Amino acid sequence: MDNLGDIRLFVEASTFGSLSAAGRRMGLSPAAASARLTKLETALATRLFERTTRQLRLTDEGSIYLQHCRQALSALDDGRAALQAGSAALPGKLRVSATSDFGRHVLKGWLDEFEASHSDVTFGLVLSDNLSNLMQDDIDIAIRFGILPDSAMMARRLAGNRRVLCASPAFLERHGAPTHPTELERFRCIALGTAAGESVEWQFVRGAEAASHRVNVASAMDTNDGAIARAWAVDGRGIALKSLWDIGADLQAGRLVVLMPEWRAPESPVHAIFPRGRYMPARLRLLLDFLVERFALASEEFAQFVR
Repeated sequence: MDNLGDIRLFVEASTFGSLSAAGRRMGLSPAAASARLTKLETALATRLFERTTRQLRLTDEGSIYLQHCRQALSALDDGRAALQAGSAALPGKLRVSATSDFGRHVLKGWLDEFEASHSDVTFGLVLSDNLSNLMQDDIDIAIRFGILPDSAMMARRLAGNRRVLCASPAFLERHGAPTHPTELERFRCIALGTAAGESVEWQFVRGAEAASHRVNVASAMDTNDGAIARAWAVDGRGIALKSLWDIGADLQAGRLVVLMPEWRAPESPVHAIFPRGRYMPARLRLLLDFLVERFALASEEFAQFVR
C-alpha cells in the first residue's frame, strides 16, 4: 500500500504506452513520473519496462506484474465505490468470453438486457471457440461448455447442454431424414473442430442402446467455427450436431429441425469459469445470478423440441 500511487502510474503507463502521458494524467511532471517508476522497479528489484526515446515496452516480468496490479486496483476501486454508493454499487466494466456461435446468437442479447437494467455496467465481449487465457486477456468470466481441467480456475454450473442432430427443412425435403445413427453415412454431415485428416465420432444412446457415427472429413463440410457450422446447416448444406443453446432461435423460427431426438449425445454442461481467488465485484455476482435465471427460462422454451 505504501507504493499504491507508483503502481497506478505503472498501470497507466502500460495502458497509454507512454510514461509522460501517464504522468500528465496523474498530475506529475515527466521527471517525477520517471523517478516514481524507478522507485517501484527498485523496490521490486525488477525492470518493468524496456524504455527508449520512442517507445515504452513491457518486459516479461512487467507483463506478469501488470495482471496482478490490474486485479488489485480493480478490487480497491470496487471497494471504494461500494462504500460511497452502498453495498448495491455496480459501476464498472465486465469482460466476458464466450464461444462464437453462442456469444453472437444468445449471450449478446442477454448482456444487452442486463445492461439496460444496470446502466452503470458496461461489457467487453470476446468471442472465440478456443478458451481464452483469462489472466492474460484480462477476462472476468468465460462461458464455456464443459469444465476446464485447470486448478487455477473456478467453475459454476449454469445449465445442462443438450446436443442434437439438426438440418434445414430444405435439406430434409431433398435428401430425407435418417431414422437411426447408422444411416448417417448416407448423408452429408458438418464436422466441427477438426484438424486436417482427422475424423470426428458422434456417439449416441437410446436407453440401454448405444450407437455411433464416424464423420468422414474427406467428404464432410468441416470448420473450427461453431457459427459457420450452424450457418451451413441453416443453408441446407448438411446435418450438424449442435448445442440447443446455439440453434434454439433457429428451431423456434423453423430454420432447423431436430433429427432423432430419442437418441442422446453426451452432454457438456454450460459453466461460468473465472480465476480462482480473484476478487468478485458485486456486478459480476449479479450477472451470474441473472445468467442462471436466463438459462433456466431458455431451457423450458427449448424442451419442446426434444421431447
